[in-house]
Amino acid sequence: MSTAISIRIPDELAKQLNNVSKETERPRSFIIQKALESYMEDYADLQIALDRLHDKTDPIISSKELKKSLGL
Repeated sequence: MSTAISIRIPDELAKQLNNVSKETERPRSFIIQKALESYMEDYADLQIALDRLHDKTDPIISSKELKKSLGL
């Protein structure tokens, strides 16, 4: 199932989207969907990193300790 969403974007961004659409022979909706999926993955990664950063029980190790644990 899919949902239609209407958005407004700046003219310059719309031109870039149209150019990419023509170059890749993909619909604009496909490009927007892939860009949004990528953004959501990055956002999820950021949230995980922030959660770990604020987790006082998550140990912090030095680069030296990391190399040793990897056998480098």
